[in-house]
Amino acid sequence: MHIQFSLLDQALIRYRTSNRQERYATLPELLIAFNNDEVSDFPALRPHQRHPWHAFLVQLAAIALHAAKRDTPFETAGEWRTALLALTPDDSDGAAFSLVAPDDRPAFLQAPCERGASRTWKKCLATPDALDMLVTSKNHDLKAQRMAHAQAEDWIYALVSLQTQDGFLGAGNYGISRMNGGFASRPAFGVVPIGRWGKRWARDVRLLLRNRNQIVEMFELKEKDGIALVWLQPWDGASSLSFDQLDPFYIEVCRRVRIQAHGETFAAIATTSKTTRIAAKERCGKTGDAWTPIEAAEGKALSITARGFDYKLASALAFSSEYKPTITQNVQEDDAKEGLVILAQAIARGKGKTEGYHERRIPITTKMRDLMLRQSSDEVAKVAQERITAISDVRKTLWGALCALLGNDAQNVSDEIKNKAGKFASAFEQGEDQRFFDDLGKEIEADDRDGEHDQWLLAIVDRAAAVLEQAFVAGPRSAERVYRARGAALSRFHGFLRSEKAPNRIARVLKDRDEARKAAQSESFEGDSDDSN
Repeated sequence: MHIQFSLLDQALIRYRTSNRQERYATLPELLIAFNNDEVSDFPALRPHQRHPWHAFLVQLAAIALHAAKRDTPFETAGEWRTALLALTPDDSDGAAFSLVAPDDRPAFLQAPCERGASRTWKKCLATPDALDMLVTSKNHDLKAQRMAHAQAEDWIYALVSLQTQDGFLGAGNYGISRMNGGFASRPAFGVVPIGRWGKRWARDVRLLLRNRNQIVEMFELKEKDGIALVWLQPWDGASSLSFDQLDPFYIEVCRRVRIQAHGETFAAIATTSKTTRIAAKERCGKTGDAWTPIEAAEGKALSITARGFDYKLASALAFSSEYKPTITQNVQEDDAKEGLVILAQAIARGKGKTEGYHERRIPITTKMRDLMLRQSSDEVAKVAQERITAISDVRKTLWGALCALLGNDAQNVSDEIKNKAGKFASAFEQGEDQRFFDDLGKEIEADDRDGEHDQWLLAIVDRAAAVLEQAFVAGPRSAERVYRARGAALSRFHGFLRSEKAPNRIARVLKDRDEARKAAQSESFEGDSDDSN
């Protein structure tokens, strides 16, 4: 078997420019396109592969630049090619950056094994989506093994996704070190500047290089001569690498797999291992990854659930002290004053399945940026928590009113009624979730924050009331009961929010509005009386 399909010398990677023109590039040429911020997107890249691909390109560039004692990217594709080859001195022919190579040689994200060993491996994967498969209980999210006409780029993305973000998938199929356990995930949370792929790539490369020493010290990694490209190391499946052998920017592999080519057609052959490639279980995902949030209290990497990055979690990650900010999350002096967002990405993984790919963008307003730059985001966190509490209070009140409506004002209602009421209440909360950060930004930017907050409180009460009225069609239908049920629901909803038991601020702003409306009606009535005279 010969070395084939070199990422260094063959234009295997397809991207689109800002004017939608498609181009093919080698890996070094792609990095130059990033330098020039020419890359708008990658047509073959699937959503769940976006972060692994970005992280791989950032880590690889940072490794090469540090080895070359540079703090700025190279200016030509030839310089990038030379720098990448310098990372594999024992494989100067480029085998480590080729999709196909002999078993005893490293191939792209494929660790070497004994010569001819892969002939005994029994798991054959005919398509790249079989190699990089999001396991779903009903095979509905992404259909399995549909990429029958895959190109080299599809296999490149599948390898990066598998080797740098996959978790435990049955005996002998272990996950990566950069997550909190085999059933967790590798989340991403970081600032994204205005621009295309290259702007974010350049920013994150700079941040990795600036923080290299800090990563070494905090996570006990190797400052010099550490293992950076883990796939260069031979792996028999029975041994693990010690975490303290690794470079702070290390790019790992977690599975034993080799790509085979038959003309222009590819397949993968894989086998199991007896242990993880990197011995880091006790670290609970604390590896110095530039995008992974760490829980401050328990000291472990974030793992998301099927709820994804809902407004509560996203707010805690962005502004509170519950999580340590990621390296790429911290706002920098050289970041633009407008247009910044925080991008959150992750796959929710369970036992034997995934629970969806989740992605969310949090806009950073001008004042938010200034507060984050001064590391004073507690002010934003306080406002966000007040809003989260208010949404919860209104949701509970709405749920109680819905139970009165659907249960015909009975004192005790069945679990079926409670669940039905919960669905309507959840619809209200989901609506608030979608607009949460836009509304939060308006308050942070407002000159009169108290006034903006009070207007928002009135708005969420009105939106909850609208959900209650929409639920009228699901309540009793008989004329004898319908008015009683609707009246009881409206009374419970509006009455409670204005009562002494209601959250004080909500009750106050509602009463203020009620009084203002009464005063306006009184003035209108008096005006009508004057006209009649």
